[in-house]
Amino acid sequence: MGNELLKTVYSPENFRKKGHELVDRLADHLETSLHGESEKVIRWNLPEDEYAFWESYLEHGDTAQLFPEIIAHTIHVHNPKYIGHQVCPPAPLASLAGLISSLLNNGMAVYEMGMAPTAIERVITEFICRKIGYDENSRGFLTSGGTLANLTALLSARKAILNHDIWNEGSAEKLGIMVCDEAHYCIARAAKIMGLGAKGIISIPASNDFSMDVSLLEEYYQKAIKENLTVFAIVGSAPSTATGVYDNLEAIARFASKHNIWFHVDGAHGGASIFSPKYKPLLKGLDQADSVVIDGHKMMMMPTITTALLFKNGDHSHATFSQKADYLLEQSEHEDWYNLAKRTFECTKTMMSIQWYTLLKTYGEAVFDAYVTTLYDLGHYFGERIEKEPQFELAVRPMSNIVCFRYTDRTRTTSKLNKINGSIRQRILEEGEFYIVQTKLRGVHYLRTTIMNPFTTPKDLDHLLHKVKTMAKDISNTL
Repeated sequence: MGNELLKTVYSPENFRKKGHELVDRLADHLETSLHGESEKVIRWNLPEDEYAFWESYLEHGDTAQLFPEIIAHTIHVHNPKYIGHQVCPPAPLASLAGLISSLLNNGMAVYEMGMAPTAIERVITEFICRKIGYDENSRGFLTSGGTLANLTALLSARKAILNHDIWNEGSAEKLGIMVCDEAHYCIARAAKIMGLGAKGIISIPASNDFSMDVSLLEEYYQKAIKENLTVFAIVGSAPSTATGVYDNLEAIARFASKHNIWFHVDGAHGGASIFSPKYKPLLKGLDQADSVVIDGHKMMMMPTITTALLFKNGDHSHATFSQKADYLLEQSEHEDWYNLAKRTFECTKTMMSIQWYTLLKTYGEAVFDAYVTTLYDLGHYFGERIEKEPQFELAVRPMSNIVCFRYTDRTRTTSKLNKINGSIRQRILEEGEFYIVQTKLRGVHYLRTTIMNPFTTPKDLDHLLHKVKTMAKDISNTL
C-alpha cells in the first residue's frame, strides 16, 4: 500500500501531466495579469476568514481546484496595478529556473552537494563585483534575503575590525554600529541579534530629504566614543525602504576611511542600479564600500528569495564563521570558496544561482538595465505628476521607483489628514483594483507606492490619482 502510494507520488508521467496543466494555467494567469485583464490585483479577506477558508478546504475542498484557488487567493504581482511592496513580478524564465532548483534539490552545504550551482554562484558574484567596481580580490556569495545578508555583513565587519575573536571567545566590550534612522529595520534587528543592544545602535538623524545627515557623523561618532562604545561599522542605504532615497555614499565612505571602520551598503532594493547607466550615479561611492547587499527578488526580476552579498576584500567573505562540522567540512588553509556552509548562515540552501545565471545568459545584462531604468523613470514621472496636483503632497521628490504621497487639505489638521489617508489606503485594499501600501514619516501618514511592474503605464498612475482624489472627497465628507 505504502509503496504503491509512493510510486504514484513520484510518477514521472503524473509529474508531466500535472506540470503541463500547471504551466498552462500559470501562463493564462500571466497573460491576463500582464495585460491588466485581471479583475483585481488582490481579493482582500480578513485574516480569520482566510484561515477558516483554508482550514475547511483541507477537509472538503476539491483537489483538482487546489492550484486555481491558491492563485485566486494571492496577490497578482504581474498585474500592472500592483504597486505595493518591493517584490518584483518575476521573469517567467527565472521562475522556471526556480522549478529546476526545487526538483533537483541540491543542498549546497558542501561542493559535492551542489557542484554546478556552486560554480555558477561564483561566476555570478564575480560578475556583480565587477559591476560594482571591485577588483579581482573581491568575492561574494548568495544567501536567503537581505535581512540575513545584512546580518552576515555586520558579523564580517565585527570580525575584521576588532582585535579579538568575538565569534569564538565572546566579549563584554560595548560595540556600536552607525546607521540612519530611516534605514531598514533589519539593521537594528541585526545589531540586537549580535548582542549590541539598543545603545549599540547609533542612530543618525535624517536630513529634510530623509537621507542620512552626513554633517552629523563626526558629532555622533565622538559622542559614542565618550560613552565608551567601540564603533566598528557604518551602514549606508541605497535606498531607504520607506522613501526610496539614497544616502550620500561618497561622504559615508570618506568618514569610514577616516576612522578605520567598516562601510556597509544595504543596496537590497536599489543596488541593481549598477546596471543602469542613467541611474548608476545614485550609487557614487559604492565601489568604496567594504560590503554590499543586492536582492535578486526586488529589482532583478527573480522569485523570492535570493540576495547577493559582495565583499571588496574576498578574504572577508569566507572568514566570518569559524566553526567545524567534521562530517561536512575539513579545515583548510586556503580559500575553499566551494564549501558554502563555511561562508553563510545556511547549511542547506536553494540553488538560487541558476536564476541569476539563466537571466544573464539568456538576455544579457541589458535586461537589468531595461528593468531598473523603466521603473525608475516611472517613479520620476509619478512624482512630477503628483507635484502638479494641488490636492496632493510628496513626502520627498522620488529618486527611485518608490513614491510617497498624500492627499492634503489646508483646512484639515495633520491628525484628520492621517485618518483620511489611512482610510483611502484601506478602501483601495478592499476594493482590490490597485494594491498600494502606506507609511508614516515623522508622524505624517503617506500613501506609498513602489512601481515594480515595467508594464505599469503613466495612464495607470493617473487613474490611481483620480481614484484617490475621488475617495478622499467621499471620505472627507463623512468626517
